[in-house]
Amino acid sequence: MGKRFKVNYRIPFYESDINHQIKLPHLLSFALQVSGLQSEELGNTDEFILEKYNLVWVITDYELEIERLPNYAETIEVETEAIAYNKLFCYRKFFIYGQDGQKIIDISSTFVLMDYDSRKVVSVKEAIVEPYGSEKIKKIIRGPKYDSLDDSAEQVLFHVRYLDLDMNGHVNNSKYLEWMYEAMDLDFLKQHIPKKIQLKYLKEIHYGKDILSLIQRDGLSTKHEIRSDQGLHAQALIEWRLKEGDQDDL
Repeated sequence: MGKRFKVNYRIPFYESDINHQIKLPHLLSFALQVSGLQSEELGNTDEFILEKYNLVWVITDYELEIERLPNYAETIEVETEAIAYNKLFCYRKFFIYGQDGQKIIDISSTFVLMDYDSRKVVSVKEAIVEPYGSEKIKKIIRGPKYDSLDDSAEQVLFHVRYLDLDMNGHVNNSKYLEWMYEAMDLDFLKQHIPKKIQLKYLKEIHYGKDILSLIQRDGLSTKHEIRSDQGLHAQALIEWRLKEGDQDDL
């Protein structure tokens, strides 16, 4: 297994939602920051990789298993570990521990290396992954099958703005999940929290584009897509549970 790295973090007011819990897209962004801090400690920063190899890290998949979400003002521990890699994919885990020390969220993620200019995926370079101590494997870890949504899907239109972009000039990966949330009914979100999320990124979205966030709900399961005139950009499957203290109205 790879080297582990962890950081404590107190949930601030501005990252808390109407349920007094952390906004999940913010948690994903912070988890990525923790992996960046590990890379910095190992002398293997994003800036170094870009300058030496003209490569950037790109996330292709997330899977989250959620016992509960961190609460406002709670101090959590975020631990990360680059667990394995093969010819094309690198696999990293994140573990979120509550203030009581219990693990509350388990995040699996898949990364690829992309040429900054051509925007094409390249083979993993041993020199880049060596500092993390992760295992080289032949197996490709595959995510779920995502079925296309049909004509009954509800949809909400969004416009890609300047503050949606990250340092690489494309839409920050956490923004996709935010758009998926924004397509949902407020009352449902006030009464439920996710217990499992599977999210796949397919194609970059650029500044100025209009996108559609599509959703189909079946009881406590939702299917999501992010689309534009350039096609399909992201898909997700989310399983929900009733928030403690609420009555199920399904």
